[in-house]
Amino acid sequence: MNNEPRENRNAPPSNPGQVRKAVPLAIARNPQEYVPGNQEAPVKLTSLADMLQWAQNWARSRSVWPLGYGLACCAIEMIAAAQAHYDLSRFGSEVFRSSPRQADLMIVAGTVCVKMGPRLRLLWEQMPDPKWVLSMGQCANSGGEFYDSYYTVQGVDTIVPVDVYVPGCPPRPEQLIRA
Repeated sequence: MNNEPRENRNAPPSNPGQVRKAVPLAIARNPQEYVPGNQEAPVKLTSLADMLQWAQNWARSRSVWPLGYGLACCAIEMIAAAQAHYDLSRFGSEVFRSSPRQADLMIVAGTVCVKMGPRLRLLWEQMPDPKWVLSMGQCANSGGEFYDSYYTVQGVDTIVPVDVYVPGCPPRPEQLIRA
């Protein structure tokens, strides 16, 4: 414990040639103790703005930003998973993105018709890497009860590469969260 009076600890060095020891930002008691430069810390930060930017990037890298592509009754279950009862926000996915350029997970929920196929592929191509596709429900997985229709795509994996399949008609919100 330092027994110096408080005003002496925080004062700048009296000798202009004297160099203060650099203290990492995480253990600095006040702004005067923090000296940017070569420090022995696990993360080297030079300002509060750098620290906030680092924290924001860290949080973004560990949360999933979904793009909801709801087409039928499975979309209702997808929306229910984001409500307070199931609380999808505890996993960092509370806000569904409306732009594919801001999303890294596309959730295809429902029947995909032939006319929607090229639009689905375009949205997938606009997503930044890394990107994942989750196929939710029997209709998205294999055509569902409309498999023999001339206008139904026999599974979304014929248009985009699918990473996770969630079975069910419609699947429960718990299954979506587990997936």
